Formats: sequence, structure tokens, C-alpha cells
Amino acid sequence: MAMKPNYAFERRERDRKKAIKAAQKAEAKREASEQKAAENAPPGGDDPDREG
Repeated sequence: MAMKPNYAFERRERDRKKAIKAAQKAEAKREASEQKAAENAPPGGDDPDREG
């Protein structure tokens, strides 16, 4: 005899995996944004020994 499908569980699992994927994508996007900002930062902008 076949098992009764558990649609609620299957949906929760799909939603959980989708949320994990979205979080990973957001983290990668945030890291890329930080890296790009660091590359475009003016040189020596926060050097305390530099007088100006």
C-alpha cells in the first residue's frame, strides 16, 4: 500500500529551501557590493598619520 502524501510537509520543505537559496543570494550580493565599494574607495581616506 502506498503512503499518503504529506503535502504540507513537502510545501514547507520547498519554502525552506527557497528561503535558504534567497539568503545565500542576498549574502553574495552584499559581499559583491562591499567589495566593489572597497575597490572604488579613495586611497588613503582613513589614514590617521596623513595630515591634510
